[in-house]
Amino acid sequence: MQIDGQHLTMDSAADVIYRGEAVSLAPIADEQVRRSREVIQSCLKKGDAVYGINTGFGKLAEVRIPHDHLEELQENLVMSHACGVGQPVDEEDVRAILLLKANTLAKGFSGVRTEIIDFLLQLLNQNILPFIPQKGSVGASGDLAPLAHMALLLIGQGEVLQNGMRLPALPILQENGLQPLRLAAKEGLALLNGTQFMTGVGLINVLLGKKLLLHADVIGAMSTEGLMGTPVAFDERIHSARGHKGQIDTARRLRQMMANSPIRDSHLECGRVQDPYSLRCIPQVHGAILDNLRHVIQIVTSEMNAATDNPLVFASEGDILSGGNFHGHPVSTAMDFLGILFAQLANMSERRISLMMDTNLSYLPAFLMRESGVNSGFMIAQVTAASLVSENKMLSHPASVDSIPTSANKEDFVTMGANAAVKCRNILENCLNVLAIELICAVQSIELRAPLEAGPAAKTICGMVRKEIPLMDKDRVIYPDIKKAADLIRSGILLEAVQELVDLTI
Repeated sequence: MQIDGQHLTMDSAADVIYRGEAVSLAPIADEQVRRSREVIQSCLKKGDAVYGINTGFGKLAEVRIPHDHLEELQENLVMSHACGVGQPVDEEDVRAILLLKANTLAKGFSGVRTEIIDFLLQLLNQNILPFIPQKGSVGASGDLAPLAHMALLLIGQGEVLQNGMRLPALPILQENGLQPLRLAAKEGLALLNGTQFMTGVGLINVLLGKKLLLHADVIGAMSTEGLMGTPVAFDERIHSARGHKGQIDTARRLRQMMANSPIRDSHLECGRVQDPYSLRCIPQVHGAILDNLRHVIQIVTSEMNAATDNPLVFASEGDILSGGNFHGHPVSTAMDFLGILFAQLANMSERRISLMMDTNLSYLPAFLMRESGVNSGFMIAQVTAASLVSENKMLSHPASVDSIPTSANKEDFVTMGANAAVKCRNILENCLNVLAIELICAVQSIELRAPLEAGPAAKTICGMVRKEIPLMDKDRVIYPDIKKAADLIRSGILLEAVQELVDLTI
């Protein structure tokens, strides 16, 4: 794949991040970058004071830097800003960060040499992943601390992650034929300025969120079958009457999941008129999440291809303009929003699990066990789901409403975008595990309806789950089952199995 700073999509990014597709700089981008660098060189020859090129940074912007200290200025910037703390972000996040940083530099607004982009792409293509800690960015002049940890590798410093271990970067770079660079004027600032940490983590969040929402629709339909709920509430006419696209799309997916179901046919004439909201209102709730997820996808996709450096170089006019594109507010609010959406999704899932536990509402054996009493069944699995949902409620407090001025009040309104992205990931992981519990319970509830069977789509998924997780006919240790169910959801294999029966577009 070639990058040019303008056409990176979530699908093409996923090919690089998860499937290891090699990346190179597109010829048109190479030309954009070279022209941008020429403007920087011209500025240096003129000797004009320009922020970030021959001045200090932040509150020190008024300090003029002599020409013979410009390289030292850039390397000092990288070293002094590498002060993140905490656990490292996941490998997939690091790959996303490297890809997005290379892509934004490829736009040709940053004034770096092509060697900088080539180095980032070699790290990505050879899977040499810098240690980047989770904490330390306020998302103001971009993600300064985490991106400094990334940039350390370019000057032969810092650490890399290999097989879960943190190792000195320099020997590994040399083993792979990579020689450290001397950063020239503007290049350290270009590497550190920008929203690539929060956007990279945010990209992975969105990719996981898309997968979770589709599974929530599929699993929710299976729970509805197991609970002998009615699909009348999913009738196309009801949702067309309201008109929200996400709601209409979700209802269609639920109808497809429950089509040709013998379980459904068995209770067409039952006296129950309406189901609880966690069944009846799946299209309204999941559909609203879908509509808003689409909005977040648009924001993150735009930011993936955005120029977020400062100052920006406009080669056609020969101008270098200082602004605030590094400010992470678009991503910060989007990640807060995404976290709230998936806290709601987990909430609905836990309520369906709870319905399956209550024999008075489910007309199933208590806690989905034929011999309950001596067996507790899924009683505490629902408690675990409740715990995760409660934690999500705490995590849903928006990070973006906070601001602590930094850099001696020069950066007086910050976004906390990195915090928003990281806590959103925690919400998504909690949601994944809640859905995993619901999946196990939904399959168990359907099988307790034997000899009746679910529709073809649900029956297919039940068969795939049972290859990994056997029926629970008496108590056993449950946490390995939850892990296996979560792995099935994360892999996407269940969706692939029903894609010819169910519309799985987002």
